[in-house]
Amino acid sequence: MHLLRLNLAVAASGFRRYATYRVATAAGVFTNTVFGFILAYTFLALWHERPHLGGYDQSQALTFVWTGQALLAAVALLGGGFQDEFHERIRNGDVAIDLYRPVDLQLWWLAHDLGRAAFQLVGRGVAPMAAGALVFDLALPSSPAVWLLFLLSALLAIVVSFALRYLWALCGFWLLDATGLSALSTLMSLFFSGMLLPLTVFPGGFGDAVRWLPWAATLQVPADVLLGAHPGGSLPGLAFQLVWAVVLLAAGRLLQFVATRKVVVQGG
Repeated sequence: MHLLRLNLAVAASGFRRYATYRVATAAGVFTNTVFGFILAYTFLALWHERPHLGGYDQSQALTFVWTGQALLAAVALLGGGFQDEFHERIRNGDVAIDLYRPVDLQLWWLAHDLGRAAFQLVGRGVAPMAAGALVFDLALPSSPAVWLLFLLSALLAIVVSFALRYLWALCGFWLLDATGLSALSTLMSLFFSGMLLPLTVFPGGFGDAVRWLPWAATLQVPADVLLGAHPGGSLPGLAFQLVWAVVLLAAGRLLQFVATRKVVVQGG
């Protein structure tokens, strides 16, 4: 019970921290919306030529675009969140202080990131989706149950994204500068999540492979859950996300164990 209260307090702190950046939030909403319109009109041109590209009709394709904009900041598809701060604490040695605290390092950052994501989903996710729905004919569900499944899928997407970013961040224990890894992480997230194009568009074996990668759990699956387009239904999609969340969190805990016992912290 004490651990739960502590993690809830950390999550609430993360929410309040990002809620203070009102100007940055407004700028992010504007950027997401503009980028959403650019992608939407690009998709309109593509789906005009190929009406059922990737298995979606035009309305579903547009919904995919605006779902991506709604989740972009919350799921940290462009990186960010705790990652840069954690890198800096590893680089300057402050992570040694974190390790002496009577809290689990991975759970602390996960709780903080969940608080950040909750604010970003509300602060930067709702407005772009609403703008898209006002201008375009989106295939949004009318069933509250589908929306609840989508929110659960979005939560699992955030956890998978955190687990991936945590693995990249831990590599900072072995590297003096993890900037290059952060850039690589963002590039892979953009391409393999479906942010640029739905993964169902990719043909053949390559398309099959990328849909099994963990990045698919961060956008492709939540979008398909919202659209009711996931093969076999929403539950297999949620199970796919849950499995990757467990596997990646376990990998992060193992790498953390190795890093904190075998590596001298840079700076101290």
